[in-house]
Amino acid sequence: MSEGPPNPDDCVTLDDVFGGIDLVDRQLIDLLSRRFALVRAAAKLNDGRFNLDDEDRRRAVLSAIRRRAFEQGVPVGLVGDFWDRLFDASVAFERQARERLRAGNE
Repeated sequence: MSEGPPNPDDCVTLDDVFGGIDLVDRQLIDLLSRRFALVRAAAKLNDGRFNLDDEDRRRAVLSAIRRRAFEQGVPVGLVGDFWDRLFDASVAFERQARERLRAGNE
């Protein structure tokens, strides 16, 4: 099992801090990879009944994400902007995956 990033209070040098940040960055990419794998799975399972442009769901998710960011002291504007772009990218990714599936390329 891989070791998690250090507790910020345990860092005694900038190298400790930067090493922890680098590890978190790698973990973020790993998590995004898993998220897009789930989007790919959704493309296989979505028979068209689920609206990819569901603005109510988008607003609800963004609201929950912003609230969680606020509670954890993470810049809410940054998180909101990131998730807004992530939503757009996920919808585009799922549409492309569905097209590839229809064309028999996946």
